[in-house]
Amino acid sequence: MNLNLTDAYHRFGAKPSHRLQGLSAIAADGAVVLTCSQRFFGHPTRGVLRYEDRLSRESLDSRVIQLLGQHLTLARTDDLPVRMVVAFSASPNCAAVAGYHVRPDLVGKVMMFDGDHFMIDFTRPTTATEAGAAKRRKKSTRIQ
Repeated sequence: MNLNLTDAYHRFGAKPSHRLQGLSAIAADGAVVLTCSQRFFGHPTRGVLRYEDRLSRESLDSRVIQLLGQHLTLARTDDLPVRMVVAFSASPNCAAVAGYHVRPDLVGKVMMFDGDHFMIDFTRPTTATEAGAAKRRKKSTRIQ
């Protein structure tokens, strides 16, 4: 779904610090909401979507970059979940943002943040029901 930045953040109960260029916010449930560029995603292992970027890619004196640094520090030290808003462009070679979409099915964890370089791993949370079903499937395949 093609959303504007404010609507995308509202899906997680948050308000971006800047309606056009906001990069992070704290949601009502305490999660950090992060604007991610589609260019910086990778798949290091099965079931993990990694977002890796640097604050220094933007002007470090920017208010939104300083706030992003504060939010990443808070997420790392307090083990807060990270929610994803993805900025996408109309074409792979175009840097202009065409819109945003959200991934409510994925929850991130700050794996590394050194004040500039940061890495967040997003995974699908498993509920107790899903974990029990997976365990039963694994057990039933061993019996056969």
